[in-house]
Amino acid sequence: MPFSPIPKLCFTDVFALTPEILAEHGITLLLLDLDNTLSTYSDHMPTEQILSWMKSLQDTGVSLYIISNNRSKSRIDHYAAACGIPSVHRAGKPHPRALHNAMQEMGKTPEETALMGDQIFTDALAANRAGALSIVVTPLEMKNLFFKFRYQIEQPFRRRGMR
Repeated sequence: MPFSPIPKLCFTDVFALTPEILAEHGITLLLLDLDNTLSTYSDHMPTEQILSWMKSLQDTGVSLYIISNNRSKSRIDHYAAACGIPSVHRAGKPHPRALHNAMQEMGKTPEETALMGDQIFTDALAANRAGALSIVVTPLEMKNLFFKFRYQIEQPFRRRGMR
């Protein structure tokens, strides 16, 4: 179990991840962080653009699953239901347990799985620990000084994973 925070791929946003890129890496299960990756903290429903992007992935055989550290079960369940995909809240990332549980539920191996999120020390580290492909995107918003500071600390790791 590698303990590296360096993501394998890094993009500006989720829309840069295409079905072709996932196919190139043999990925058939994409685990998705919610907050600051798919949606801002204040948005409670997926946008049409997110739903269209998800459909383009699903149309090529990629299964989707939301893996969030958010404590609000109702927020995660409501968003995931609007997307028509399974989810888990309080995932405990960077611990890989929730990722392994999702893979088992979906009948996938780590080699067939990727996790996309906005944080190096939770999302990328969890994916790497689980043996999955780690993908990091630029956070949707940096609403306070802590977020900006954390993003600056993560920059050297993000640069190593730039595509």
